[in-house]
Amino acid sequence: MDKIKDKLKLVPHLPGSYQMKNKEGIIIYVGKAKDLKNRLSSYFTGRVTGKTAILVSEIADFEYIVTTSEVEAFVLELNLIKLHDPKYNILLKDDKTYPYIEYISKPYPRLKIVRYHNLKKKDKKMLFGPYPNAYAARRIVNLLNRLYPLKKCEGNPKELCLYYHIEECLGYCVKKVDSEKLAKMEQEILSFLRGNDNILKDKIKEKIAFYSEKLNYEKALELKKELDYLSVVIDKQKVELHDFINRDIINYYFDKGYISMQIFFLRNGKLIGHHSEIFPLITEEVDTVETYIATYYQKHEIPKEIIVANNLDIEILSDLLNAKVVTSVKGIKKKLLDMVKTNAKIALENKFETIIRDEKRTYGANEELKKILMLDKLDRIDAFDNSNLFGSFSVSGMVVFKNGKPAKNEYRKYKISTEKNDDYHTMQEVIYRRYYKALINKSELPDLIIVDGGINQINACLDILNALKLNIRVCGLKKNDKHRTNELIDSLNYNDIPLDPTSNVFHYLTRIQDEVHRYTITYHKTIRSKGSISSVLDNIEGIGKVRKKELIKKYGSVAKIKEASKEELREIIPEQAAINLLKYFKEQDENR
Repeated sequence: MDKIKDKLKLVPHLPGSYQMKNKEGIIIYVGKAKDLKNRLSSYFTGRVTGKTAILVSEIADFEYIVTTSEVEAFVLELNLIKLHDPKYNILLKDDKTYPYIEYISKPYPRLKIVRYHNLKKKDKKMLFGPYPNAYAARRIVNLLNRLYPLKKCEGNPKELCLYYHIEECLGYCVKKVDSEKLAKMEQEILSFLRGNDNILKDKIKEKIAFYSEKLNYEKALELKKELDYLSVVIDKQKVELHDFINRDIINYYFDKGYISMQIFFLRNGKLIGHHSEIFPLITEEVDTVETYIATYYQKHEIPKEIIVANNLDIEILSDLLNAKVVTSVKGIKKKLLDMVKTNAKIALENKFETIIRDEKRTYGANEELKKILMLDKLDRIDAFDNSNLFGSFSVSGMVVFKNGKPAKNEYRKYKISTEKNDDYHTMQEVIYRRYYKALINKSELPDLIIVDGGINQINACLDILNALKLNIRVCGLKKNDKHRTNELIDSLNYNDIPLDPTSNVFHYLTRIQDEVHRYTITYHKTIRSKGSISSVLDNIEGIGKVRKKELIKKYGSVAKIKEASKEELREIIPEQAAINLLKYFKEQDENR
């Protein structure tokens, strides 16, 4: 602490970004400040509580970079967060993406539901949304497809398909289509997607009258239900603003150490949904909210106007996002901001108990496990499981838990090559492959390794770690005679640590064990299925490596290939090969 106090004396009263480090020198938090000295001093000289106190307890050192402006400090902070993924920068860890409706005009008019992770690169696409309610987006697309003869099938069939015969397609793949008819259809669809609801209501009424006249009351009733649904949805979506400008309205509520964020999406004069997130406060309230907003729009569409709470710096946000960011203290926009804040408050009040309970089950349980094992740090756990249930294949899976929660993008699968089909050699191979590669790539190492087994697997793991000169704690999950996990074996002294089945730690370890087992077994079943297909296809004349790969990719299992018709198989393999394959299946079934 003396070292930190001495460094604080030298920090200037200037804008910049700061990086908090633990005793291993790992960056655990990145922040920004318009006055670095005041902000950094607040961590160590002021009274801190909650998550901030936990952060401060881990800080062993700090660094900072001075910038010429607050905007530069903001940009630097965002870049450093992206680069280091610090433990306590928990904003947007979920990183949801919402569906959009995309209209494609060339070569044929189509509608589809899409999700894009970076809309800035998709600026030439005709997108409408976002739709937090994916069901509503799908229902709109399905309705438009029924009302308008858009292209619905994949590829370019050489013959007219069913959609053409039921008058839901113009036969684009085969026939030449009237360009004026296409232009009128496109104009109506785009007009509706841009906010003209009456055009679709009139179209539905027209179709209802058409089907009623033809005595097709079933279809008329279906469309009547769609009209009722559409009317209810549109009435709910209407807001007082009538200028049809695409807007996001952002506000938040802070209480009990947590911030509840709400973003409402206004598109073409209608409220089409909202995004919400709740997370603990680590640093200054306003800074946290501004960083959240900037991080959010790195991955999501930036509308024409963003309305934010009046305590935020709209000039910095406007510069950073290169967008129109405004606030309001009176009038309709102020009412909308208040409505969003009310929703943020309700969300926090409704979910607070669940959040605290989840914290105890995840972060809290992880902290308990750290104390039980007397570890200085437990930010990351790698858990392994082996599977050789079917004899033909041996595989391993690794799952990762960070601060009590699964980090699914870090999961890894391993197909085992060792000829010795036993857990000891399987564990040795997978541990070597995992951590040799980690050393070469200088990637993150775990604080704890968990194996789903006893001393035998722990020793296999330690043999490789010692050979690689890695000092990582290993624990095994030991089962009782009823095949239920009841003890943790610690590699430190091979102590058996009993687990209370009612404790958070027991349930935490059980979740890890179940997750790695599920992940490994799923992988095993997948490659076993593909292996079965491969062995079958090797017997068929006319199917080589390329065609075999295409069949596996499309069908995935022998059962799915059996269900395919000769015509479907002909899309991938020659007719004679398709005949040979179906004949082979028939003979196999007859001989059983």
